[in-house]
Amino acid sequence: MIKRIFLTSSVNFVARDIAKKIGGAKGQKLLYIYTAGELKKGEAQWQKDDRQALSRAGFEVIKYTITGKTRETIKKNLKKVGIIYVGGGNTFYLLEKIQQTKCAGVIREAVNAGKIYIGTSAGSIIAGPDIYPSYSLDVINEAPNLKGYKGLGLVGFVVLPHWGSANFKERYLKNRLAHSYNEKNKLILLNNYQYVETRGDWYRIEEVRHKAS
Repeated sequence: MIKRIFLTSSVNFVARDIAKKIGGAKGQKLLYIYTAGELKKGEAQWQKDDRQALSRAGFEVIKYTITGKTRETIKKNLKKVGIIYVGGGNTFYLLEKIQQTKCAGVIREAVNAGKIYIGTSAGSIIAGPDIYPSYSLDVINEAPNLKGYKGLGLVGFVVLPHWGSANFKERYLKNRLAHSYNEKNKLILLNNYQYVETRGDWYRIEEVRHKAS
């Protein structure tokens, strides 16, 4: 089975384009895993924008968190949908919950079996082999029980999202670039109008800015 993976900075800007790539979103059940953003009180505007963009593109969005669930329950729930969507927020908190529920293997198995994986921000970072390049002291403090930085390993590179965004400039210049500056990390920097499409062993960066203007 060919793996199909789409990694974004902000699905808000690229949802329609991804829907076209998979032959349309109508009738497609999408499990919207919002765990990385659940520390916020209520739904943040960017979360609402992402969720609504997926709905407008035609996906049947089912909100879901892995927090507090068992590995078996998550596996059962993934079987009911064709698309796994992992949203943005705190990557380290998200990984902590993946570790606690022991569901990393379940997600990998589902994607290897043909489920489409779409990630946004934290959901894109976690798809790589190692989340450490996205290190930031303030956000890692929200995951006090984190054990290591190993990601899902769905792809062999690490996405660093929101490149060029004013809101992330200080985080990149003071933290991320210093932590990721070495020969080990294979990095892809994405702005909010780009996404990585992976099909099997190849991948490419798509640009949708001209389509959004």
